[in-house]
Amino acid sequence: MSEVHQKQIPPKAANSSQTRSVDVAVIGGGIAGKACALGMAQLGLQTAEIAPDLNQATPNPQGAQWGQRIYAFSPSTQKLLASLQVWDALDHHRLQVVRDMRIYGDRGEKNDQLHLSAFEAGTPQLAWIGESNLIEHTLDQAARFQNKLDRIADVVEKIDVENSGSTLHLKSGATICAQLVIAADGANSPLRSEIGISASEESYQQSAVVANWICTYPHLETAFQWFLPGGDIVAMLPLPNKQVSMVWSTSPEHASELLQLTQEQWLERFSSIANGAISKQLGELTLHSTPAAFPLRKIRASRFIGPESNPKVALIGDAAHVMHPLAGQGLNLGLRDVAVLLNIYKKRESFRALSDLTLLRRYERQRQGDTSALLWVTDKLKKLFSGNSATEKQLRNWGLGLVNQSHFIKQRLIERALGEIHFD
Repeated sequence: MSEVHQKQIPPKAANSSQTRSVDVAVIGGGIAGKACALGMAQLGLQTAEIAPDLNQATPNPQGAQWGQRIYAFSPSTQKLLASLQVWDALDHHRLQVVRDMRIYGDRGEKNDQLHLSAFEAGTPQLAWIGESNLIEHTLDQAARFQNKLDRIADVVEKIDVENSGSTLHLKSGATICAQLVIAADGANSPLRSEIGISASEESYQQSAVVANWICTYPHLETAFQWFLPGGDIVAMLPLPNKQVSMVWSTSPEHASELLQLTQEQWLERFSSIANGAISKQLGELTLHSTPAAFPLRKIRASRFIGPESNPKVALIGDAAHVMHPLAGQGLNLGLRDVAVLLNIYKKRESFRALSDLTLLRRYERQRQGDTSALLWVTDKLKKLFSGNSATEKQLRNWGLGLVNQSHFIKQRLIERALGEIHFD
């Protein structure tokens, strides 16, 4: 995509056979983009979703093999998917409820841990663990039956922002005129760059190694996380049928080494870290997928709406923010963007146009606080547990134990993780 073009005249069709007008255009084909497009259409708005691979159906996950892209779905995400009439359509045999979380410090001492319990918090569950494909497939199926939603397998090459909306020029030569554009085109968002929204980016100099395992001990609906000396973080997320999904955040060099390990070498590695606690909790682990790795970074857009002089575009999901996976909140944060945006347009005053600046500012204002707080906390935790000084080690492990003794603080942590969405 090239630079954004600001115009002071309404969009005009250069070729009526190639130009279409819609209320909302959603750019991006990930979970956030699909959920947002479906939600906007359900509000009665003529919506176009544009992404290059939308004509490729997401396969419905089946069998004993679980996908590599595993997410923790918070209750806020469940509420959004339920409001979209998608949650009940999911195959719940492929969702694992999480009722407990246990987080361990790196000294290996018994009191250096934090235990979060759904029972103590008075909630049925803390989260669900499931596959990306499970959500995407169900959203794809729902989109097929939504007559207000058009899905276009194409690429946006240029955007012209005008007084009444925006004109999107597609690679195929077609043109889409939309009152409101929603950028859900990922962490490297071309649309974000084109409309002039800067983004701060910081590499964590880490990669996340992911793999699924069969365990001999029951995981007891518990998500485990170990902070290791040197800054590594190992999470074991429960899956159905005595399986767990591993997310090991480590240096790129160590990640490359982990990808080459055999089954026997993996077992040796597990027995040598966290004082053997992983094996003690889960028993013998059998590799059940091919390990993969991806780089970790923090990204935050300077604004969530743009261009600055004439906002007509809203950023959601990874286009607006990317965070470290240690809190398991990246997808949930993006879907809270979707929920807030849908709620604003559900309550939109009849006299306001879809691209009314007041509506866009409501969205940006409501999302800034939640995003800033979660990014800040996650970043500080990551850096705190990467420090190797004796003082840092004592502080962080003492802190885990102290928080574990405070019901009030734990309740606030759980409330932050659960998120709140209001649809009425």
